Amino acid sequence: MHNVFVYIEVEGTQVAEVSQELLTKGRKLANQLGVELHAVVAGTGIRGQVEQQILPYGVDKLFVFDAEGLFPYTSAPHTDILVSLFREEQPQICLMGATVIGRDLGPRVSSSLTSGLTADCTELEIGPYEDKKAGKVYDQLLYQIRPAFGGNIVATIVNPDHRPQMATVRSGVMQKALYDGACRKEVVYPEVSKYVSPEAFVVRVLTHEVQAARHNLKGAPIVVAGGYGVGSKEGFEQLFQLARVLHGEVGGSRAAVDAGWIDHDRQIGQTGVTVHPKVYIACGISGQIQHIAGMQDSGIIISINSDPDAPINRIADYVINGTVEDVVPKLIKYYRQNSK
Repeated sequence: MHNVFVYIEVEGTQVAEVSQELLTKGRKLANQLGVELHAVVAGTGIRGQVEQQILPYGVDKLFVFDAEGLFPYTSAPHTDILVSLFREEQPQICLMGATVIGRDLGPRVSSSLTSGLTADCTELEIGPYEDKKAGKVYDQLLYQIRPAFGGNIVATIVNPDHRPQMATVRSGVMQKALYDGACRKEVVYPEVSKYVSPEAFVVRVLTHEVQAARHNLKGAPIVVAGGYGVGSKEGFEQLFQLARVLHGEVGGSRAAVDAGWIDHDRQIGQTGVTVHPKVYIACGISGQIQHIAGMQDSGIIISINSDPDAPINRIADYVINGTVEDVVPKLIKYYRQNSK
């Protein structure tokens, strides 16, 4: 009772990376609270296929719901499973990926349980909270941290009285790691019919297609990112040249995406992809909080900016004061000469 739960997404029998990232974070939260980490996964033909993709991340108990109609995902049966299971288990925290599935399932479950939900969190912590108006002090609440009001502030949201405390997190925000501590690794296979009504399977998916990613922005060791200061779509061609020389990937800020200079799937930040490269080269990026949320954990941050007071310079390890048009061609020339 009152454990930490993570909802596991699957594509066929493959566990989503965001779920493994949340298991890593969930294990840390469970350790802080002195409770267990539980996970729940639902699909078709997954028994014996997903357990070893989940248990090594520190799971004490895994609920595997395996039945026809649970994959591809549809809203009703998955909602029934979580709502019924959570009423039995009474978890204090539930984490989901801020994916197409998580954004559909999370609100349905939280509404059914009247628990509340914070979307697109960039950090999760445990701490106390004092409700001065009610004169109550709460211990060990989940701090659900995310940018708010257009990214102008970072909001810390708490849910003192309703359970579970629910949050969704984008892929790449948390970093996954296998757990080397002790955990029970118990697996149970509940009877799906006890949790899902026959009516929940009325909606069926006739076709299901998954398009492979066109690039590996999340896994790239070097990312060259451009902002509005790049100036044009042609300016981004120079960034692609630099990335090719460095064997890296190209990303962009929301301003560059909105201007049509780079594809939306390359957007880095709160409303895009979160990256953790060894080297992050920010070209003409001012450094609004939404963008910083998606790259602040990079190993080395290099800022190329004509504005010495640009916010991104405050978190950069190295700052090159100059225009992208002047600096990037020199970098390309230098690295080409020294890579032979």
